[in-house]
Amino acid sequence: MIENTEFRIEEPDLTSRYDVELIRRFLLPMGFYFDPAEVEYSVLLYTLNDEIIGVGSVQGKIMKYVAVAPSFRETGAFARIVTHLTEHVMERFKQAFVFTRPENITRFAGLGYKHIVSAEPLISVMEFGYKGIDDYKKYLKSIKVDHEMGSVAGIVMNCNPFTLGHQYLVEKASAANALVYLFVVEEDRSVIPFVHRWEIIKKGIAHLPNVVMVRGDEYIVSSATFPNYFLKNESPDMVTQKQAELDIRLFCEHIVPVLGIQSRYVGTEKYCATTKLYNRMMRDLLPANNITFVEVPRKKICDMDDGFISATKVREAIRDGREGELDGLLPVTTLDYIHSDLFREVKKRIQETVSRH
Repeated sequence: MIENTEFRIEEPDLTSRYDVELIRRFLLPMGFYFDPAEVEYSVLLYTLNDEIIGVGSVQGKIMKYVAVAPSFRETGAFARIVTHLTEHVMERFKQAFVFTRPENITRFAGLGYKHIVSAEPLISVMEFGYKGIDDYKKYLKSIKVDHEMGSVAGIVMNCNPFTLGHQYLVEKASAANALVYLFVVEEDRSVIPFVHRWEIIKKGIAHLPNVVMVRGDEYIVSSATFPNYFLKNESPDMVTQKQAELDIRLFCEHIVPVLGIQSRYVGTEKYCATTKLYNRMMRDLLPANNITFVEVPRKKICDMDDGFISATKVREAIRDGREGELDGLLPVTTLDYIHSDLFREVKKRIQETVSRH
């Protein structure tokens, strides 16, 4: 417990039903439904008369559910919560992110946070720390390929693992464009680690000299821009829609201008409701930002309705011990990885985990 002359901060027990309900009752009138599964650390702010006047939470680098009672919004209560949570995050990471409502941008800006992107009227993302979006843009400039003629395309992939379907999509984009930037989702929330995914993609596209691989960092389908992508609950709702919009707008406003991307390629989505929603949002938002949306029919291995290639099918086959089916789903380069010692621990995680991404 931390004391000062105005307020005190306490850390609730997120395993306690009583403490969780306390936070929920405070947040509900302000339009938040608190889910303790989405956070790892929370605080309650009290007056010295034991009145709860504010709450705030953190999940990894991300600040969530920050709210102050209306009658205390012109006091130092908001700054006290945000400063405390920022210090908590910065003890572990070089940067902190916050999801907030657009009307709160000036409040966070006053505490050193920088606005990145908004999906009006619901969500804005801001960041604070020793690194940020400007550092990512410097990285993009460092890998940018100068060319005189021809179109430039972008693709975003997770590749958990890299399949013949992924390879097919990259080959289509490569054949139709002078240059392709392939962004690899860097968030390590998939069973196959980023360092492994990067290498198997690199080997799987080695025959395509006009494709440049790009690290996604925190700015391409990450928990900072699109956390619902990694959740098992895939019901498309307004929050998921606005998170998808955030990620797409960030791509359009910050990444496209640096690399000169003119089109974005995706495969048709048959299985994941969240990705299907994301594709639909791109179809609407990209043309409005002068970027062509190109949807390529997903590669099939047979004429059956469910004969499409997907990374989910690969993981299911591995989980069920049907590895003989992988030859029709994976390029040789990924099969080499699957049969290597490097894959041994990953295989155990696949056998113990059921996830869409």
